Amino acid sequence: MCPRNCNADRFSDKLGYCNSDTGFRISSICIHKGEEPAISGKNGICNVFFPHCNLQCVYCQNYNISNNKNTIYSELFSLKEVIQRIISVLNFTENIVGFVSPSHYIPQMMAIIRGLNEKGKKPVFVYNTNGYDNVESLKMLEGIIDVYLPDFKYIDAGMAYKYSGARNYPQVAAMALKEMYRQKGSTLILNNDGLAESGIIVRHLILPEASHQSIEILKLIAEEISPKLYISLMAQYFPTNNAVNHSLLNHTITAEEYDSVVSAFHQLGFQRGWIQELDSNTNYRPDFTLKNPFQKTDY
Repeated sequence: MCPRNCNADRFSDKLGYCNSDTGFRISSICIHKGEEPAISGKNGICNVFFPHCNLQCVYCQNYNISNNKNTIYSELFSLKEVIQRIISVLNFTENIVGFVSPSHYIPQMMAIIRGLNEKGKKPVFVYNTNGYDNVESLKMLEGIIDVYLPDFKYIDAGMAYKYSGARNYPQVAAMALKEMYRQKGSTLILNNDGLAESGIIVRHLILPEASHQSIEILKLIAEEISPKLYISLMAQYFPTNNAVNHSLLNHTITAEEYDSVVSAFHQLGFQRGWIQELDSNTNYRPDFTLKNPFQKTDY
């Protein structure tokens, strides 16, 4: 399913890197109003948060559901239960369903999409990924996923290994984004309410003391793919429990760091996308012990 290529047999007790089996195990199905405006709109998106992850980022804000070794918050559903839960939430949203960290759950995700379609539901489907995706897996999703929402985290292999345990992340993420671009192009198609119906939004979270790496990522996207892509520059980094003792990650980014990346964004010819306020690190802090992990968040 993913670039780990761990060849696990999920029908056995010998699970792979992501410690995931064949079931419909989900950490949360909830309304989220904190995505980009073209995704959340006024009423929010119905997000389906899958547990575990094919990356293990030391600073992950969703650490209490993404860890592959420790006990996490998740529940095992039947497919019917998943469909019913999504429909019950979807009725209060912008008719958009987002699958969060889906790279290692693609078969389950596709079954959920089929199930919703069979119930007569045709929402916009968003693939919200860390960018560590197999091109062949993405090709399976052509014509099924409406909006790709990938991260592009690193351009340096050493940083990718140090922070996320994936030395080949830069190459993999670049190839994955090029495949998404082949499928969707650079145009984000919006409806009359300004909500995304088809396209790509590329997210990049700026990390402390790594603004130069962020600028190099923007250069790569501009030069090798297109400066017409929609970019979401994120200033919301904050040190989680797992990062507070890390010498480079135990603080938020500075105004100088963020300004330098935003300046490069414009200099490289990007004109589409979003930037965050620098104090956004005080928001967007989910708590997956709650029924709605974002109910305490101020947007």
